[in-house]
Order: sequence, then structure tokens, then C-alpha cells
Amino acid sequence: MSDHEGRVNFKHGQEFLAAISERWNYQILREVFFGVGRFGELKRALGISANILTARLNSLTELGLLSKRAYRSDKPWYEYALTDSARELVVPAIAVVTRWAEAHATDTDVTHHPMMHTTCGNATNPYLACSSCHQPVEASTLRPTAAQEGGAGRRGGAAPEAPGD
Repeated sequence: MSDHEGRVNFKHGQEFLAAISERWNYQILREVFFGVGRFGELKRALGISANILTARLNSLTELGLLSKRAYRSDKPWYEYALTDSARELVVPAIAVVTRWAEAHATDTDVTHHPMMHTTCGNATNPYLACSSCHQPVEASTLRPTAAQEGGAGRRGGAAPEAPGD
């Protein structure tokens, strides 16, 4: 168990960003999200060497982003999955980056990854929405504010409630 599963602080955010910035880690997390979880499958899907994949999987597991479980009793073979805490950040990030990449791809050989919202059972194209007016948030409609302007302050302020809260 990693010590990252307790209280999250700024250092953990830096470690997460450093981890997904590493050359292979984002790709591994993306493949695991889309259902490729076994070592051999990941190796083939990514075209990565076994020693680098082993190191990256161990690092992601130590950071608490992946969990592993043995799926064979005769050999130490593992299947990897996103942890619950990783899913909170990794899944929205992967969904947004995947949608952006599919929309801006210049080649015709792009693979589209349909997504389903399991709550309602419908196909979905996830997007970021404002917790106040529920309209889509786009780069051109978002800016940071000082704590005094409204919204949550740096210390002790509460964020606006999300829809359904």
C-alpha cells in the first residue's frame, strides 16, 4: 500500500503530473482505462520493451494509480486496473485528452473510442460543465479569479456544489 492513499497534498499533485508526463505512463494509463490490462497485451498495444513496461507498471502501482492482481496461480502474471482514487482524476483526463486528440487528428487512421455513461446506459461525449449554470466550460470562457472575487478561497472556502449534490 502506498502512503499516497491518505491525505493528498500539493506534492502528490506534482508527483502525479510528473508520473503522467513520463514518456510511457500516460499511454499505459490510457490503455488500462480502455480495457487493456495484462502485461502481454500492454506490451503489444504499446510496442514497449518488457523491462521498461515492468518499471513503469511498478512505478504506477507504487504511486497508487494502478492496482495489480495475479490471474495465474502457476506463474506471477498480473492484470492491472486503475485504482478508485486514480479513476477520479485519470478517467476525466483521459476522456478529455482522447476526445481532443480524435477531434484534432490530421490522419485518417485515428481510432475512435466510444464511451458509455453507466448511470443512464447511453453513449456519451463527456465535457466539463459549470457547477453553477451547467453550461459547457471552454478555454475561452474560463479564467482564474482572486479568492476575494468569489468562488472558493485558498483556505477554508467551499467549492460550489456540483449538480445532484
